[in-house]
Amino acid sequence: MKIHLESGAGQNLVRAYAPGRVTINEEVYTTSLIVTPGQAVAAWPPAGFADLRAAHFETIVALKPEVVILGTGARLRFPAPALTRSLVEAGIGLEVMDTGAACRTYNFLMSDGRRVAAALLMIEELKQGVD
Repeated sequence: MKIHLESGAGQNLVRAYAPGRVTINEEVYTTSLIVTPGQAVAAWPPAGFADLRAAHFETIVALKPEVVILGTGARLRFPAPALTRSLVEAGIGLEVMDTGAACRTYNFLMSDGRRVAAALLMIEELKQGVD
């Protein structure tokens, strides 16, 4: 889905997202990443939700955001509290949503001047058929 929003020069804006990719400004990313208004941390290690570890959230703490938007892929899933403990201890807020909603929310908060970080897991291809 393309997102139409203008931002100030030098800020990272999510322009589009789809299964397997996210476009930040003009750069297409195909692996999980962390994006802040000032930088994109490409190749954030977790490939999917099941791969999340506490150390992945410690990487986010080092960026010093006031709030983190965690995009969990095609559907909303909540990480175990033990994984996000470093965010709580640093006084950093956490919002969890599917990756599409996380991209839109990041853009809104970023354009509002907030110190936001979006930790985005790629949206998986949805399987068709009967379970």
